[in-house]
Amino acid sequence: MPRIYDVDGLAKEWNFTCGYQGHFDDSKLALIEFSILAGLFITSFLGLIAMIYASYKLIKKKITKRQRKNVFKRINGGLLLKQQEEIDPSLVNKTILFTSRELAKATDNFNENRVLGQGGQGTVYKVVILSQVNHRNLVKLLGCCLETEVPLLVFEFIPNGNLYDRIHNASHEFPLSLNMRLQIATEVAQALAYLHSATSIPIYHRDIKTSNIILDDKYRAKVSDFGTSRFVSVDQTHLTTLVKGTLGYLDPEYFQTNQFTQKSDVYSFGVVMVELLTGEMPISLTRFGENRSLVAHFMLAMDEGRVMSIFDAKVVKEGTRDELLNLAKIAMQCLNPI
Repeated sequence: MPRIYDVDGLAKEWNFTCGYQGHFDDSKLALIEFSILAGLFITSFLGLIAMIYASYKLIKKKITKRQRKNVFKRINGGLLLKQQEEIDPSLVNKTILFTSRELAKATDNFNENRVLGQGGQGTVYKVVILSQVNHRNLVKLLGCCLETEVPLLVFEFIPNGNLYDRIHNASHEFPLSLNMRLQIATEVAQALAYLHSATSIPIYHRDIKTSNIILDDKYRAKVSDFGTSRFVSVDQTHLTTLVKGTLGYLDPEYFQTNQFTQKSDVYSFGVVMVELLTGEMPISLTRFGENRSLVAHFMLAMDEGRVMSIFDAKVVKEGTRDELLNLAKIAMQCLNPI
């Protein structure tokens, strides 16, 4: 039916028609509703499957991680540590077993910049030994972690690095004075005397060297790295083992016989003393032949009466001739123990 509308002040007649002449078929409407519902169902079902799969993968990852930790703990000496705890129940109170998560957090996810050093084998043995020693000149073990692929030891923080770097790294702005060198030598000697004589069972360190001597904030010496150390019975005079140690510090008699004694540790300490006095490396990169060995170089200088000429300039400047010659004689006694 036509209708009249007012457009721009003029009355006009307009006819409106709708193009759709029919109506929705009920079956088509039902099909549309079914398609929508089916789509929603399939989407929800696929979403549920994805959630279940993601949960499965997460759980499997956690189980695998836990199994790996258990395997690492077993192969890294967890069973041995447990046996030691049964023998000595106090061991569990002396040693903290850190989780890998705790150490990851403490080391910024094992950031390489946080790594202070890397040792060899014998982690659990190291734990057992260090848990039974208590001396201010021995590095203090805080705990260990056996859940990682490579077992980790946690030590007290020592801020001034190792003695080797302090002697041989010229970039250090604070060189060691003679008094500091004597203090360090005295403290290392005290640590060795404790290991050899004051513990319930004597301990041979077997790798005394300047890189295993750490300096704390007051430049006190602390002997570290017990990776090759061994207990010996009180009535035992030596250990027969495969030769282990560091070239330049090895006792020649031990090298030839495979028999390690207290004197072998004393010999290595003698090398450290010579290193402190001369400032030279145990194996020279500039000398040739037998003189490449610092010990041979030092002994030859002693025999020829010119040992003062090979001492570090700072040592010569700060010490008297008699003092330095007496120190050289002590080093010789260590290198030739009776």
